[in-house]
Amino acid sequence: MPQNLTLRQRWLALYVLCFGVLMIVLDTTVVTVALPSIQASLGFSETTLVWVLNAYMLTFGGFLLLGGRLGDLYGNRRWFLGGLVVFTVASLACGVAQTQWLLVVARAVQGVGGAVVTAVALALIMNLFTDPDERAKAMGVYGFICAAGGSLGEILGGVLTELMSWEWVFLINLPIGIAVYAFCLKLLPEDAQPEQRQRLDIAGAVLVTSGLMAAVYAVIGGNAAGWASTQTITLLAIAAALLLAFFVVEARVRDPLMPLHLLRLRNLATANIVGILWSAGMFAWFVITALYLQRVLGYSPLQVGLSFMPADFFMAVFSLGLSAKLVIRFGIRTPLWVGLAIAGGGLLLISQAPLSGSYVAHILPGMLLLGIGGGMAFNPLLLAAMSDVDESQSGLASGIANTAFMMGGALGLAVLASLADAATSELLASGSDERDALKSGYQLAFEIGAAMTLLGAAIGGVFVRPRPQAPDAAMPIAH
Repeated sequence: MPQNLTLRQRWLALYVLCFGVLMIVLDTTVVTVALPSIQASLGFSETTLVWVLNAYMLTFGGFLLLGGRLGDLYGNRRWFLGGLVVFTVASLACGVAQTQWLLVVARAVQGVGGAVVTAVALALIMNLFTDPDERAKAMGVYGFICAAGGSLGEILGGVLTELMSWEWVFLINLPIGIAVYAFCLKLLPEDAQPEQRQRLDIAGAVLVTSGLMAAVYAVIGGNAAGWASTQTITLLAIAAALLLAFFVVEARVRDPLMPLHLLRLRNLATANIVGILWSAGMFAWFVITALYLQRVLGYSPLQVGLSFMPADFFMAVFSLGLSAKLVIRFGIRTPLWVGLAIAGGGLLLISQAPLSGSYVAHILPGMLLLGIGGGMAFNPLLLAAMSDVDESQSGLASGIANTAFMMGGALGLAVLASLADAATSELLASGSDERDALKSGYQLAFEIGAAMTLLGAAIGGVFVRPRPQAPDAAMPIAH
């Protein structure tokens, strides 16, 4: 695919792809700040308001794996552009929505488009950059977009909501989506025709998509319904049954949606386990730190967003330059486990913040460690997930990695938030002050998130091959 492109064209294509991915990443958090305005405008209740977030998460998590495989079978460029159109049109529908149901449905459609764009973009980048050193640098740019985009979304959401209106957190996607589409048409080469046309595994697609959606629905409703409730247990049982049936089908069908031999690839399997553990810790950092700053220290939404800027800065420095140099020098294993260890230390520092803590003394040091560690680890984690697969299955590998990361983050955050709520409720019942009870609950969540991140560091340090052999024998260096 990239042989007819100059190096400059490849980098221009990378930047355009990353702008498309940034739009998707931002949309997972930019809406959060606007929720009170959306509720006041459209009359959502507290119960129904969560579906503005949940509808997006449900379809995004459910379609990641399928989106990646569709790109492999029918062209990554074609499906990236298609997903971009779906996401942009759905963003317009969100921005002009005057009813609750239209906004929720449009958010669900956004999730489908976002899943396809996210799964296929990583495969396109891996195929554009086949040289190991160039690929490490390119993945550093992509890693920064993925890692820092969430907190950037909080800042952008606060600015757009305060200076304009909630509709603009969606309408801002229109010019971005149109520009990315136009530049992709010019910069991305046409998809190569496959040597042998494979059929889409319809049964596998239905089973894995419905199974993942059932699992996501169980997770996002777990706190409200109760983790031991009939609803949650039933949904988790349905998800498990559907996913088990998916694996049975994949073992028997001629052209499986997910060839099971991929699960035996050491770096891909290890990266998925590490990604699940780390995403739980990272979601705890992002969401629970925001809650601590807002509910314990009394910060405004915009102040909360701005408080993440130092971490974003150091994450950018490491993702965009230093991380790639570390990978080129040491391979992928050492930067991965060292970065996660540093990030875990940052979570431990934040967990020790007192009731009337100072941002500079008690939050900023942990933020800096999280920015440094995250920027160092994200690039090698993605490279590990993609390093052992053939180009023809890169979209699927990307979908698997993104699904593991998304599911780990959603499940981890739900469990940590539930444990924090339980600890807070217990202290309130015993007569503790509300702020003190909240702080103690958040502290517990940070400590568990740190433990999961450090466990991920240990697993990565032991099991990831530092310089895996590429499928192409002409690429003997880690990538």
